[in-house]
Amino acid sequence: MATTAAPGSHMAAIKPSISSSRRTYMSCTANFGANSEVAVSKGLRSSSHISSRQPFFPSIQSGPAKSVKVITRAMSAAAENTPLPGLPIDLRGKRAFIAGVADDNGYGWAIAKQLAAAGAEILLGTWVPALNIFESSLRRGKFDESRILPDGSLMEITKVYPLDAVFDNPDDVPEDIKSNKRYLGSSKWTVKEVAESVKEDFGSIDILVHSLANGPEVVKPLMETSRYGYLAAISASSYSFISLLQHFAPIMNPGGASISLTYIASERIIPGYGGGMSSAKAALESDTRVLAFEAGRKHRLRVNTISAGPLRSRAAKAIGFIDMMIDYSSANAPLPKELSAEEVGNVAAFLASPLASAITGSVVYVDNGLNAMGVGVDSPIFENLELPKEA
Repeated sequence: MATTAAPGSHMAAIKPSISSSRRTYMSCTANFGANSEVAVSKGLRSSSHISSRQPFFPSIQSGPAKSVKVITRAMSAAAENTPLPGLPIDLRGKRAFIAGVADDNGYGWAIAKQLAAAGAEILLGTWVPALNIFESSLRRGKFDESRILPDGSLMEITKVYPLDAVFDNPDDVPEDIKSNKRYLGSSKWTVKEVAESVKEDFGSIDILVHSLANGPEVVKPLMETSRYGYLAAISASSYSFISLLQHFAPIMNPGGASISLTYIASERIIPGYGGGMSSAKAALESDTRVLAFEAGRKHRLRVNTISAGPLRSRAAKAIGFIDMMIDYSSANAPLPKELSAEEVGNVAAFLASPLASAITGSVVYVDNGLNAMGVGVDSPIFENLELPKEA
């Protein structure tokens, strides 16, 4: 999953033993392989000290992180504390809440990592049934390698909250969920309760990230999808964004930003992406425009969504043909390469920053340009076509 480093950025080899002045733990969903090279915005900053608050798992000391072959240094002069030329993405003093993270293998994790690299303090919302496994993995240092930031320090989080964004408040939770053993031991995990807990713990946030999607019947064609499956996909994948913004907007500082993740199936036919998930993504994009108006006028917040290309994440494997989608994209996109999760994280960091202060209500495509294509050029019908080639 190799990509070319951005012009002007500096490459730095990470040595096997990496220490950090603050060891905190974090999660979301993205995989940065040991042999990957990823392009990172030159202005991204890594934060070694974000908040004076006690970090998550403060008593746990993780072992040395495994070495990574090559990563991109986010800021060429960071170690020397010299002024950064150009337009830096500087999120120091900002606090982000990222909803929908349960491992280190997806876009949510990548976004959190890039926000942290730019200096933001990270709060996390993790699905309740996945919380114990997630926390256990953090304690064991399972995610240490993928927590490495561009400057060699480890990504930090301040707190992880249990969250199930399908339920707005405690009255919405049915008895069978309340008594489910996977929910026992956790409390205050509905959207309203989590927002209240964040307000009590921190007062306010600046960045809200929605990295949530679920369709119980995603492998079924739309014509075979049940009403339950369709509405469940809408509830978990699109209404959850409305609910999060509804409850978090009052505690977001003016000038703040909200970001969600969508997919090209919202506007193009992607056979096999069923169960109402294409409808949910279309709703999410429509809601992004309306919410941008409402949240912008009432709270001075910006609302955007990123239409990301296919990624080999654990969640994406549920549709059953993600590898073929990645191969198709590499063969047909204007940029014939595999998309990295970190490239999506870079764009999220930009959208959350003051550099994007006039961007709202937008669908931003981060897919190597695949959305612009009207036909797949790898079709046998084009076998005699002279395609543009890299010089």
